[in-house]
Amino acid sequence: MKKRVVGHKLSALSCVSGLKMNAESTSENAEVVRACAVARQIEEFDLLIEDMEAELGADWGGLTFENAPGILTSDLARDLEFIAVAVDTQDEQDLAPVANVIRIAKEQNINVILVPHDLNTVALHQLMRTGADDFAPYPLPEGALHDAIERIKAVPEPVIAPAVATAAPAGELAQNRHGIVLPVYGLAGGVGASTFAANLAWEMQEVLAKENKKVCILDFDFQYGAISTYLDVPRTEQTFEFLSDALSADAEGLKQAMVPYRESLDILPAPPDALPLEFIGSEEVNHLIELATTLYDFVIIDLPIALVSWSETVLEHAHLYFGLVELDMRSAQNTLRFMRTLKAEDLPFEKVQFVLNRAPKFTDMNGKARVKKMAESLEIQFRFQLPEGGKQVANSGDEGEALKQLAPKNPLRKEILKIAKTISKLAADEGE
Repeated sequence: MKKRVVGHKLSALSCVSGLKMNAESTSENAEVVRACAVARQIEEFDLLIEDMEAELGADWGGLTFENAPGILTSDLARDLEFIAVAVDTQDEQDLAPVANVIRIAKEQNINVILVPHDLNTVALHQLMRTGADDFAPYPLPEGALHDAIERIKAVPEPVIAPAVATAAPAGELAQNRHGIVLPVYGLAGGVGASTFAANLAWEMQEVLAKENKKVCILDFDFQYGAISTYLDVPRTEQTFEFLSDALSADAEGLKQAMVPYRESLDILPAPPDALPLEFIGSEEVNHLIELATTLYDFVIIDLPIALVSWSETVLEHAHLYFGLVELDMRSAQNTLRFMRTLKAEDLPFEKVQFVLNRAPKFTDMNGKARVKKMAESLEIQFRFQLPEGGKQVANSGDEGEALKQLAPKNPLRKEILKIAKTISKLAADEGE
């Protein structure tokens, strides 16, 4: 493995070699420096050195966080296409010099590729929000740096929604939609919110397919989101990259971050690694929902149990807000706390549609009485009651398929289909 840096390029940029810049480095005959690798000690990133040489030959140099600001603001940086900023756990103690280099590079219109080595998610998020355009984790997988360079070279065309609504060709998304937002929130762990969200999204997509309408599902449980598991779609680093720069994302970026289920339902899965729920803020969530509603007719959002700073943003966007509970004391207590919070903050609690999962059967009179008592004591109404689906529900989740595909006659599946048809009809009636 190579552990050296191209000497004459480093000297030309007053870099880690420590040699003084010679007069020829600024002459017309000097070779163009197309990129730089910036690190506390670049020699510790031997794979990055090897990949930089493979991509750029001798047309690159190395910088430290101390001398990079001066070089990036000088004439020596006029031909730079990008810098690769390499950081590791030792840099976490003081990220200010790293963030300063990224900020200066962006001010000079130089692209930034972040190369993190064992960096914690908070530090990584902080540096990405500083302005990094892309990232390639270290140790660098085969072709990772090349792919990152290609992505920053690609300049997407601006996405403009047409002024007049037109039908989109089959398989394409029209960007003139005004999507209906349907968040799904479980008021206690294990009440089946993600199962409901995944199957509702698929049933609605199937119901609306003939009308050329599109449904998507956004998994906003960034720590332990299960939508990708229940519908067997991959969790990719592209999701993390997209969310890391969500505020500047456009419609094209959102479409690329989506993963299709059965080539029909678009899913924004949770990232591969567990991230803080505050990984993105209210502004980013607001922007993502607005983007989604321009591309899809119905946007279903699977929410985490914890209430966070952007929970209010989701509720404000919601047309209907499904709150799933079970017939037990913890659900009752959490529902009471939830409603008190909404009323205390003067939030639109009337949007919340309570859904009772694993509801008692029609012949269970004792169970029916308990449901009535729970609703009366909490001063709520159960808009929908979902029957117990049995082992088939767990099996479908393990298989990564919607209930319609594995157990079409399951009572839970039939009830979710009814809900999907009801929502579709209500939306159509309002649109007339």
